[in-house]
Amino acid sequence: MKNILLTGGAGYIGSHVANLLLDNGYNVTIIDSLITGNKRLIPKKANFFICDIADQKEVTRIINQKKFDLVMHFAGLIRVEESVKEPDKYYEFNYEKAKIFLNTCFENDLKKIIFSSTASVYGNPEGDTVSENGQLNPLNPYAVSKLKLENFIIEQSDKENIKYIILRYFNVAGADEKMRTGLTSKYSTHLIKIASEVAVGKRNELIINGDDYDTIDGTTVRDYIHVSDLADIHLISGKYLIENGQSDIFNCGYGVGFSVKQVIENYNKILQKNLETIIGIRRPGDSKSIVANSDKFYRKFSWEPKYNDLQYILNTAYNWEKKINS
Repeated sequence: MKNILLTGGAGYIGSHVANLLLDNGYNVTIIDSLITGNKRLIPKKANFFICDIADQKEVTRIINQKKFDLVMHFAGLIRVEESVKEPDKYYEFNYEKAKIFLNTCFENDLKKIIFSSTASVYGNPEGDTVSENGQLNPLNPYAVSKLKLENFIIEQSDKENIKYIILRYFNVAGADEKMRTGLTSKYSTHLIKIASEVAVGKRNELIINGDDYDTIDGTTVRDYIHVSDLADIHLISGKYLIENGQSDIFNCGYGVGFSVKQVIENYNKILQKNLETIIGIRRPGDSKSIVANSDKFYRKFSWEPKYNDLQYILNTAYNWEKKINS
C-alpha cells in the first residue's frame, strides 16, 4: 500500500483528494495547522497531525514514522484580495514556510512532490485560452507567491533527484457527490460559494466585482473545473510520479469560459428564481478572462473529465451549502 503525505488536508481541495486517495486504497497522512482548514473535513481513515508545515522537528518526526512515496502540498493562503492588502503574509505562508517544509521533505528523502499552483500565474493572458508555456505575469501577491514556489521546486529538481508535478488550477468549484466534503470557508471570495450562500439565505446579495471589463458582457470570465475532476487529476499524477514518471507542469481546467453573469443565470435556472445581485467595483488583482488549454494533461493520460457540466457543478455546490446550513 502506497503512503501519501498531504499538507492542507483540512481544506477544500486537500480533503477531496484525501478522500479519493483513501477510496483507491492509499494510506494518507495529513498535516494541517487548522489556521484556515476545518477539522470536520478530514477523512476519519486518514492519519492526522496538527502541525505547522515550517515546524522542521515535527515534520521530520512525521516523515520518519513511515516511508512516504509522495508528498502533495496543498497548504497555503488563497484569497487574492487579502494578498493585495497583506503581501508579506502571503510571502511568508505560501513561499517561506513552504520552502522550509519542502527542504525538510527533501532532506528526509521524500523527493516526489505534487504542488497545487494556480492559473493566476498567467495574469491577463492573450488569446482565448492559455497553455502551460504561456507568458507568466502574476497580477497579485498570491499569484507571485505561488510562482516563486514553482520556481523553487524546479531549481531544486535541477540540483537534486527531485521529481515534481505542478498543477495550475483554474477555478475550482462544486462539492463531493457523496457530500463528504465541500467549501466551508467563512470568508470565501469564490463566486459559486457566495452565490450558494445567497441561495440558502446566508447572505442577502451577491456583489458582481465590476461589469466594465472587455468581455462578452462586461464581467470577468473564468474556467470552472469540478473539484472531483481536479482530485482525479491528482490521483493520476500521483500514480505517475510514484511509478517514476518525469517532472512536468499541467493546467487543470475544461477549456470553457463562463462570465460571472452567465454563472448567475445558470444558478437562477436551478433555483427557479433570481439571486439578488448588485454591481460593485473591480477587485484589485483580478484578471479579466482566464481559460485553460488543458490539452497537455488530457493527451498525456488519455483523460476525460467526468463532471464537465456547469449545472452539475452548481447543483453540488448548492446541495453542499444546504447541508452545512441545515
